[in-house]
Amino acid sequence: MADTVVGANPDPHAAGEDPNRRDFIHIAATVAAVGAVGGLAWPFIDQMNPAGDTLALASVEFDLNKVELGQQVTIKWRGKPLFIRRRTGKEIAAAIKDDHADLRDPATDESRHKPGKAEWLILIGTCTHLGCVPTFGGGDFGGWFCPCHGSHYDTSGRIRKGPAPKNLVVPDYAFLSDSKVKVG
Repeated sequence: MADTVVGANPDPHAAGEDPNRRDFIHIAATVAAVGAVGGLAWPFIDQMNPAGDTLALASVEFDLNKVELGQQVTIKWRGKPLFIRRRTGKEIAAAIKDDHADLRDPATDESRHKPGKAEWLILIGTCTHLGCVPTFGGGDFGGWFCPCHGSHYDTSGRIRKGPAPKNLVVPDYAFLSDSKVKVG
């Protein structure tokens, strides 16, 4: 007769060690863990969506009748200053004269405004160096000057001197009529 160890059970199913049951417990625990991670991650992912109040500023309309010849108006658009400048004939002539000057970021004056609307220059009013707000009328070229680090822009918003690498940005815009413009 074979020696039998008392208490040994060669049948794994008899002691409740069903492999199917163990697999189910592992799968259920994994699903619960994934659900918990997803529940914790959702607020983090959701906060990356743009706020509802900023979506309203995706575009802005402006009445150009508020701007006199030689004047600039600054409005807020997408959290940044937007320069709307009504240039004089002298400013336009100076910009055209400098079209072929040695420019760091070459662009003609004509490419920086809408055809037939040379007097209207619309720019995002942040310096392309570190995002400061330049002021008009300073600097060496009659345009904008960024007092923070000394960038000089001409009357077309092109960088002429200083650390800024690019011209002031021209946003997408369209004239809705002779007296109204829509930016964005």
